[in-house]
Amino acid sequence: MGRLVVVSNRVPSPRERGHPAGGLAVGLKDAIGGQPTLWFGWSGQISGTRTSQAKDGDAKPKTSTQGGVTYATIDLTPQQHKGFYQGFSNRILWPLFHYRMGLVEYSREDLETYLDVNALFARTLAPLLRPDDVIWVQDYHLIPLGEALRAIGVRNRIGFFLHTPFPPLALFGALPGAAHLIRSLAGYELIGLQTEEDRRHVDQALAAERVTAATGAFPIGIDADEFALQAGKAAGGADLERLKESMHDRALILGVDRLDYSKGLPQRFQGYERLLKRFPEHRGRVTFLQVAPVSRGDVAEYKALRRRLDEQAGRINGEWAEFDWVPIRYITRAIPRPTLAGFHRYARVALVTPLRDGMNLVAKEYVAAQDPADPGVLVLSRFAGAAPELGEAVLVNPYDPDEIAEGLHQALSMPKAERITRWQAMDRAVHEVTAASWARSFLAALGQQKPRAG
Repeated sequence: MGRLVVVSNRVPSPRERGHPAGGLAVGLKDAIGGQPTLWFGWSGQISGTRTSQAKDGDAKPKTSTQGGVTYATIDLTPQQHKGFYQGFSNRILWPLFHYRMGLVEYSREDLETYLDVNALFARTLAPLLRPDDVIWVQDYHLIPLGEALRAIGVRNRIGFFLHTPFPPLALFGALPGAAHLIRSLAGYELIGLQTEEDRRHVDQALAAERVTAATGAFPIGIDADEFALQAGKAAGGADLERLKESMHDRALILGVDRLDYSKGLPQRFQGYERLLKRFPEHRGRVTFLQVAPVSRGDVAEYKALRRRLDEQAGRINGEWAEFDWVPIRYITRAIPRPTLAGFHRYARVALVTPLRDGMNLVAKEYVAAQDPADPGVLVLSRFAGAAPELGEAVLVNPYDPDEIAEGLHQALSMPKAERITRWQAMDRAVHEVTAASWARSFLAALGQQKPRAG
């Protein structure tokens, strides 16, 4: 039996491999345990000055093995990082796939670098492959990688999974070069999406270009038992005791997100302020803790978002705080995952309101962390990929601050019996679809596809 070859834009660094932070890294770590695996991708390092167009003398990947997984990584040059990662991936595809066409900054040079780096990935990966390996390509950075591998003779099974949403054809078609990207998906035996809605959108785009490719919805999950165990251990830890002491028996509303415009943080802050205005019984009795580690902090849109949130948090605290109570606590640095697990368990409400999200594993982590005897309430965006699975959450439109406020009021006022009933249904869903079951279901479906002729 061949190896599983995972290909992603970023490969976890050695210090991240034991306790990965990002949703993709966490999901893949939980999914690949116990089987021979090669994980290939960018090291996260920028070095050298060779242009992205050069094809001779590609550097050999650096390899290491840890926990039964062989990691193979390459560095990018400054030009490659700028055009492939910062440019086409994150200033074009990321906003487009999150329905934010107005934030797209298209550059043909960035598209060319994006294609060149995918070709570099293909040339560097191909010599590492064995004939019976199964290749699993991850996310929007690497859409054309399957086509690039086919172009140099790779005939292994190759599957692709998109972790972001996929927009409707009318929106996606506005991207210059969209037709080429869709046609490149023919390089894969199977294309996986998070939701049925995203699958329909991809099917429409494929049909428009007369591309025949198998697609499927495979929602990603978490290791719910492991996260619940972490939450239970953290319940008596020093960090949580500090948090409890500082709360003075107030109810905690918790938000945990990367600092990203797709997460709806300005609207979330507005919704919390509307709670304080419209439902005065909660003033002084609830505290909102938003943890939002900075990501892509060198991108102008993210700098502007951070300034906006800094101003909002300061203004709300200035207007509503008392000498013994601050309404919002806002943290832009990362908090260790085990500590966050304890915070999830303690929080009376989780506020998860992305404007658009592929899945959102934070919502599932909150459910898994709860005390079965006294669970909290999840307030969840209707536009999160997790919403179809977690229908017993309090679902809100993240664009409507008043609806967020009403959802928070409902959650804070919910009787214990109703909290338990809602949580039990969501907990069953979170345990049914895990990271491991996600990987098994996708790879089983990939194995059923007709392989390429040799």
